[in-house]
Amino acid sequence: MRTRYALIGSGHRAQMYLDAIAGPHADVAELVALLDVNPARREFHRDRVSAFAEVRLAGPEQLEEVIREQRVDRVIVTSVDHLHAEHVVRSLEAGADVVVEKPLTIDAPSARAIQEAIDRTGRRVVVTFNYRYSPRNSALKQVIASGEIGDVVSVTFEWVLDTQHGADYFRRWHRDKSHSGGLFVHKAAHHFDLVNWWIDDTPVQVYARGGLRFYGADAAAARGQAALPERGTHDGPHDPFELDLRSDERLEALYLKAEEHDGYQRDRSVFDAGITAEDNLTALVDYSRGAVLTYALNAHSPWEGYRVALNGTAGRAELEVVERAEVVAKGEDGRAHVDPSAVAVTAADEGVRRRGERLVVQKHFAPARELEIPEGVGGHGGGDALLLRDVFVGPVHDELGRPSDHRDGLRAISVGICGNESLAAGAPVGVTEFLGLDLAREADLSGASR
Repeated sequence: MRTRYALIGSGHRAQMYLDAIAGPHADVAELVALLDVNPARREFHRDRVSAFAEVRLAGPEQLEEVIREQRVDRVIVTSVDHLHAEHVVRSLEAGADVVVEKPLTIDAPSARAIQEAIDRTGRRVVVTFNYRYSPRNSALKQVIASGEIGDVVSVTFEWVLDTQHGADYFRRWHRDKSHSGGLFVHKAAHHFDLVNWWIDDTPVQVYARGGLRFYGADAAAARGQAALPERGTHDGPHDPFELDLRSDERLEALYLKAEEHDGYQRDRSVFDAGITAEDNLTALVDYSRGAVLTYALNAHSPWEGYRVALNGTAGRAELEVVERAEVVAKGEDGRAHVDPSAVAVTAADEGVRRRGERLVVQKHFAPARELEIPEGVGGHGGGDALLLRDVFVGPVHDELGRPSDHRDGLRAISVGICGNESLAAGAPVGVTEFLGLDLAREADLSGASR
């Protein structure tokens, strides 16, 4: 018997899950309902996949009714981040398990609400962290788990988003921290989860600095940046920082043609007034066993990727990943690639992409050696397909411990949530004290080895 799914929040991110249900995992999964506040978005996904022709369409206010009437086993939550906790809690209490796109939620009160709902209902919440499954990140995990560099004592981690992908967070709802938690929560939940997973430890204290230094009206005016139209969808010449929704059929259907229902504009100027999310962030994070993370995020870099170095008691490991080496004003195909890391690698560009990954390990008193990274094909460096297999088929024994549950989700957001509090307070913030939750690592529910 196939597992019966409902999905709530049918925007851009929903497609990865919906295509998995209709395609490679159709034998084990069945979509029975699509819920969204915007009827055009839920109808778009229903109409583009023949297997979805008979699914129930509904608004979020009908969630409990849909779970009951459609006998839903699991709800996939891909709604706006600040609604995650509400949708997770309501689903659990209505009798369904949950798969939720990261971040689990955006603040301390809603994190506690999710934990309390899990405790009350005994139901399960899976948080999807596809970067764990990317071959390059798994390869680094293998190095650390092998003990080759000894016990990790410090981590330096820099992630840069380019002026297409990074800018995109400031065109859409993510620009409002009350909706997304800012990049510390929405984007960096991936990054903090990687560190937590790599070193198999729990964050205990965060000190953060940052601000809106490039995007937004004030920063733009200070450097003489010319004002842009209020939105990128317009006729005439376009600035590289603009997104014309008409340039991408899917974005046009999901957002431009759906505006009449909810007024949401997906293509706002990145140099608007009123942006509250930061575009430059740094953090010092203390871990329970003594390791320290030094983290930096920049959202207006000319290239995109990340560099991480781990210092251990027996040596050092370094991973460098260039996901995109440059941003040009107009892509060769004229389409908007708003998330280059999510674009599948093709045969034509595989050689370029492979040269953008480098993993080096060096033990004390020994020469450095570069390790071969297994080939990954598909979205997010090859991680999406492996993640979706575990979500829909079920996790198997995994020596790397990649399957994640709500505890992993809480640990990942704890750094960003406490980072936001540290930004406001100008002082270090204790994770357990601020969240009011015990995040000590427990045995993974999947049975995977840690």
